[in-house]
Amino acid sequence: MPRTAERTNRSKDRAPLAKIYRFDARLNEDQKLLVQRAAALEGRTMTDFVLHSAEAAAERTIEKRAMLILTARETEAFADAILHPAEPGPVLRKAAREYRQKTAAR
Repeated sequence: MPRTAERTNRSKDRAPLAKIYRFDARLNEDQKLLVQRAAALEGRTMTDFVLHSAEAAAERTIEKRAMLILTARETEAFADAILHPAEPGPVLRKAAREYRQKTAAR
């Protein structure tokens, strides 16, 4: 069956196929042997092993960067600022007044 017909038939039964992107990488011999050995130990192809490993590393990196880690002193300062907020200064008061004036006219 031609690919286009196969895709057409599949899309009738379920959601359309996801886009597939290509990723190429050049390895030296040592890197290739290392990845090949690790993939074999997990019973995966090299491609599957590399993609799975890269995805896991990307998720860890994003999670690590997204997490905010505070020292004890920073935690206390943050909690204090939340529990005892500073009074608004003159600039913030002026901005609030102007905002009220502009929105009251509507």
